[in-house]
Amino acid sequence: MIDLDGTLIHTAPDLATAANRMLVDLGRPVRAMATVEAWIGNGVPRLVKRALTGEMEAEPDAVLFEQAYALFRKHYAACVSQQSRPFPGVIEGLDQLKNLGFDLACITNKAQVFTDPLLSDLRLQQYFGLVLSGDSLPRKKPDPLPLQHACAHFGIDPQHGVLVGDSQSDVQAARAAQMPVICVTYGYNHGHDIRESGPDAVIDSLADLPRYLRRCP
Repeated sequence: MIDLDGTLIHTAPDLATAANRMLVDLGRPVRAMATVEAWIGNGVPRLVKRALTGEMEAEPDAVLFEQAYALFRKHYAACVSQQSRPFPGVIEGLDQLKNLGFDLACITNKAQVFTDPLLSDLRLQQYFGLVLSGDSLPRKKPDPLPLQHACAHFGIDPQHGVLVGDSQSDVQAARAAQMPVICVTYGYNHGHDIRESGPDAVIDSLADLPRYLRRCP
């Protein structure tokens, strides 16, 4: 089970473009891409709130937020895959996993309206037997529900699955589901070293992932 933003795909450039087009429409100063990148990982609504307030957990005016959210969705839909690309080693790693016979799922907090075209445009959809977006179920990561749903879909116990992600949210979801978790050293973890969150292993590339895994009978 593999996270999308920051694990499979470097999506920050297109997210920053959409956020800044939104801010320009609202007559507000634009944000540096590095700043927007540090805000990624908790879904689009929270990203929009961070772009409006400049803070991680602040709540903007409700009317302003609804206006900004609609603008962001319009702009992001128009540029969802223009600059986004798989991270180095992702295609190699996915090919290895498929050749070894692993069932793969993509589990993301990104809304389905953005997830599906992004995976399709970058030709990654073919690898996954299940794709769960942030609005596919009533709750999203760090809640364990998406991981539990995926386990039920593939008919496995949580300890026989593994989540691969890039953030504290991924580690929290896996721990709550009692599932092993491996994290990549790159990605979007709000500027913190992912090792601080205590995943079971840390890798520099998805191409390194197969050597940490074995298929269960």
